[in-house]
Amino acid sequence: MQIVKEEGPITGEQIAERLHLTRATLRPDLSILTMSGYLDARPRVGYFYAGKKANSVISERLHKLLVNDYKALPIVVQESASAYDATVTLFLEDVGTLFVVNQKGLLVGVVSRKDLLRAAIGNKALEEMPVSIIMSRMPNIITCLPGESLYSAAKKLIDFQIDSLPVVRESEQDPRQFELLGRITKTTIAKAFVELGEESEV
Repeated sequence: MQIVKEEGPITGEQIAERLHLTRATLRPDLSILTMSGYLDARPRVGYFYAGKKANSVISERLHKLLVNDYKALPIVVQESASAYDATVTLFLEDVGTLFVVNQKGLLVGVVSRKDLLRAAIGNKALEEMPVSIIMSRMPNIITCLPGESLYSAAKKLIDFQIDSLPVVRESEQDPRQFELLGRITKTTIAKAFVELGEESEV
């Protein structure tokens, strides 16, 4: 790339000669650099530097990752459950957020570790307190859709300072209500980031 940047346009044969390699050896690397957008090529002219930065390639890859491909199973409690039951579920499942659903399985709220801790500090009887009293309710819940990019979901986690997003779709019976399909968490984003780092080609 440095050779092309300094001397382009330059032919593949000239680059190979400079690197003391055969044209056949260099061909796959030039193809990857061209497809990635770092280099551009013109017939009978040669290669020249396209000026594309590495982070723009990574950014394009990030925007192609979809929520639907990375979502995990949601951890749920019924809205009739007690705050005590929700606390037990939280620790047994080792999560920071529970999604609250009604009898139809539609999302009605979200309860976090902080919500349950706040209730416990208040010295209230958690066994007698419905989780619906302390949860955040729809429509005041940040959600994401299956077809949304993972980048968009990650930005919501950061912008709204939350640990988990419910993955939803509109209910066929009522577009104002949502079916719960999964969850996206900060751990999800970290795993996707690690996978990107392990890819041999962008």
